[in-house]
Amino acid sequence: MTQLTSGDARAGSHGGAVLAVVAVGILLSSLDLFIVNVALPSIAADFGAGELSGLSWVLNAYAIVFAALLVPAGRLGDRSGNKAMFLTGLAVFLVGSGLCATAGGVWPLVAFRAVQAVGGAMMIPSSLALVLAATAAQRRPAAVRLWVAFGGLGAVLGPVFGGLLVELSWRWVFLVNLPIGVIALYIGVRMLPNPPGDAGTLPDIAGALLLIASTATVVTALVKGNDWGWASIDVVVLLGIAALSVPLMVAVSARRPNPVVDPALLRAPNFALMAVNAMLFNAAFGGMILTVALWMQTVWGWSALRTGLAIAPGPLLVPVVAILAGRLIAKVGAGVVIAVGGVAFAVGSTWWAAAVELHADYPGAILGGMLVTGLGVGLALPSAFAAGTSGLPPLRFATGSAVLSMARQIGLALGVAVIVAVLGHPSNPAATLDAFHQCWWVIAGISVASSVVALGTKRA
Repeated sequence: MTQLTSGDARAGSHGGAVLAVVAVGILLSSLDLFIVNVALPSIAADFGAGELSGLSWVLNAYAIVFAALLVPAGRLGDRSGNKAMFLTGLAVFLVGSGLCATAGGVWPLVAFRAVQAVGGAMMIPSSLALVLAATAAQRRPAAVRLWVAFGGLGAVLGPVFGGLLVELSWRWVFLVNLPIGVIALYIGVRMLPNPPGDAGTLPDIAGALLLIASTATVVTALVKGNDWGWASIDVVVLLGIAALSVPLMVAVSARRPNPVVDPALLRAPNFALMAVNAMLFNAAFGGMILTVALWMQTVWGWSALRTGLAIAPGPLLVPVVAILAGRLIAKVGAGVVIAVGGVAFAVGSTWWAAAVELHADYPGAILGGMLVTGLGVGLALPSAFAAGTSGLPPLRFATGSAVLSMARQIGLALGVAVIVAVLGHPSNPAATLDAFHQCWWVIAGISVASSVVALGTKRA
């Protein structure tokens, strides 16, 4: 993390404006992780694309590229200057958004989503450095909490915003980023602090590319397994490539001064454990958002707006529960709170597996599960992030945060891929109902696994 200079101290008087500009970047990148779930059926209808295995890449291309580039982008920002990195990332994100809005097919849209992800990855690590550079030392803990909260707002606002915009056209999901982002760019050029870079070594780009390759091959094998056959040579080769890519990434990164995952981070208290927990819990979370959005739109025939409003009660609980979770951690420890959150999320998913039927019954079938999963997210996600970063030295906070965020994004991509694999190609309404029930049981199992991991958390 770049040190605060006297020039940055002068910028501290503009801390509110800095936080506002940074918040736009964080919110836009977070929104686009969740908003597209609600838009997916409309995109499919517009392009005549019925295969979920192909459409899932609209979600996964963003998550995978975003995940792999977070740490290298953070290091590059520290090296060359976080103001330039943040503003460049915002500009790239806006270009990607504009391209997404003009896409004429699924695969061009997937490619443009990857461009968005590059911009998002450039923004997020630098945004924290800029907030800290513009904030007086005694106010930095509160500023960091706000920084985390803005990222969480994406999950709250994404489904509702997505539903509203899709009523006009799914292309507005991307177009809406442009005016907001351009204003943030203009203000950012004038108001953001400009802490100097450390001119250190280049980040581990080779390790990042290998991480993309390993994750993408696993995801491809999962989403195409039903089509190709789980024992087919294509699936076996892809899984083999993934199995080789991981140790190769470790070997390549070990020789780099700034590896994608620094071994020193893994030795910090609870860090490795929370990275595993983040991957598992977010796999369940990503699967949950996708299945509920698909069910209400494609089976119950609801509009995108009605679906977004139906999803909203769960996310709206998250900030309230997160505040209460902080008090519980002081009494019982972070591990217990995170584990209870995972179990609550699993209970919400099993609620749907037991209650959802082909006839629409939102109060009896969906609402209860949505509220319980919201409770689980509020207990688990912020608590896990805090537990994972609490043992890091200050100069490792930004990098450690990026690694935990990377684990979350990989989890989201894997969760979507698992859901595509479990759903398969049901041939009638009864088979569709059975396939979704299986998905919710799988989501519950993954969430329980995240709780088991969390129980190993050591109290500070």
